[in-house]
Amino acid sequence: MFETLDERVTVATSARDGQAVGEPGCLATVDGPVRSLLAGERTALNFLGHLSGIATQVAAHVAVVAGTGTRVLDTRKTLPGWRRLAKYAVACGGGTNHRMGLFDGVLIKDNHLAGRGDPLAVASAVTTARDAVPESLPVQVEVDTIEQLTDALRAAPDMVLLDNMPPEELARAVTIRDERAPGVLLEASGGITLESLAEVAATGVDRVSMGALTHSVLNWDVGFDWVAGTGTRP
Repeated sequence: MFETLDERVTVATSARDGQAVGEPGCLATVDGPVRSLLAGERTALNFLGHLSGIATQVAAHVAVVAGTGTRVLDTRKTLPGWRRLAKYAVACGGGTNHRMGLFDGVLIKDNHLAGRGDPLAVASAVTTARDAVPESLPVQVEVDTIEQLTDALRAAPDMVLLDNMPPEELARAVTIRDERAPGVLLEASGGITLESLAEVAATGVDRVSMGALTHSVLNWDVGFDWVAGTGTRP
């Protein structure tokens, strides 16, 4: 960003993307004309603070599920225009990216099922979707009851999203999946917090997706401090 603002500005990074940095710590040194540095200061801090906040929050969640086999995923709940950056920050924090948009994965949700006129006809919706898209495109369906899950497994989607199920139902869903369609991935989502994440992972689900990783983030405290005796004058 600084180099776009003024080609005379140089940026020397002191930490790599995804590296944990203690406080206080130096992320980078920016050198150039004072006018250009001050012009870009707030924009640079906004980028760094928001994206570092995402990565830091994701890392805390990933640490909770370490050793369980459960992966932490983001969602498409990102600020407009920031999705690629936000998902990159998720990856830097050790998380796994969900689909980028509607083009790289099919997710059949409750409104899609309602639009077909039968919210319980999950298997037929999966079959219709699979017939309509390339074989390489993953097909996932959202369910919120064990009855819907049982129907979905008949069509063997790539993944089933278990929406707002309590831990006891998630554990039951895992047992049913293991018996009937062990190749189908199960993803828990909805209302999961850092405090409840360990209990959810203990049910045996393969994935946990959380919109809060990107839509409810505390900015990381990043400063832009002048080092006396350095810098290029205007």
